[in-house]
Amino acid sequence: MKAAVIHQYGDSSQLEVSDIAVPAIKADEVLVENMATSINPIDYKARQGLLQGMFQWQFPVVLGWDIAGRIIAVGDDVHDFHVGDAIFARPDIDPIGKNGTYAEYTAVKADKLARKPDNISFEAAAAVPLAGLTALQILRQLQVKAGQKVLIQAGAGGVGIYAIQLAKKLGAYVATTASQSNRDFVTSLGADRVIDYHQGTIAEVLSDYDAVFDMVGDIDNGIAILKPGGHFVTISATLTEAQKQTANKTVSEGWLETNGQDLAILADAITDGTLEIVVDSVYPLTTDGIRAAHERSETHHARGKIVVKVKVTELEGE
Repeated sequence: MKAAVIHQYGDSSQLEVSDIAVPAIKADEVLVENMATSINPIDYKARQGLLQGMFQWQFPVVLGWDIAGRIIAVGDDVHDFHVGDAIFARPDIDPIGKNGTYAEYTAVKADKLARKPDNISFEAAAAVPLAGLTALQILRQLQVKAGQKVLIQAGAGGVGIYAIQLAKKLGAYVATTASQSNRDFVTSLGADRVIDYHQGTIAEVLSDYDAVFDMVGDIDNGIAILKPGGHFVTISATLTEAQKQTANKTVSEGWLETNGQDLAILADAITDGTLEIVVDSVYPLTTDGIRAAHERSETHHARGKIVVKVKVTELEGE
């Protein structure tokens, strides 16, 4: 099958589309024919070798953690999904790095799957799993409730777009950081207050917040604006022990725990029209395409998700 692989860590030039073996599935897995995948910041960090302390991958490595496609085979223990089902998922991370989603086929555990909403394309569906699940689960970790004030950093980014919308669905007052050029965009998603990060720190303009969702590593300022009893979670930095022990505030790191149940919650919100998917750009699964997609991600200026079209199909809109 066709897949984008790296043979060593480095810059985007290490990405190359070549032919590798189709993955075999276990009894609790399905084989997905991928129609689309997407790019997340963790992808280029992995490509650079920054995750070596967590995973002992064996080259060649196939990156990617989002898929949307159709099931073409099911394991013996899989009963809730069937061949032909249109699904999307954030698969488990392969401990040896062979089963990424920058490929025509990916093996996925059945408990990580959700059915693709009928009202979106495969490309749109591929933009949801990692970013959407992260937003949902971190807001849950922050214990966001109706009437509370929450700061969501980087509101125009992949995770931020979902976090703003989901926090508003919970009834929260939402502040976010964004560039001036993205002010109207994040406001359209539901942000009540927009702070231009070029104009100063959040601590200079915000205070007495119930929750802070950090995606930019602005730890001390984020903690500073919390009210006593407030919650702070970062997904972009390693906290010091002193930060974790901040008096009268809960300060912690967050990490996605992929599962199909939470993805189904997002699917329901997409189906009923209360969760919008924003796609920044679409690239083909070619060597030039995947390199350009990574380079776009590394600019930190994408508005929404960067999608890679794996396969062209007339059934995308189904």
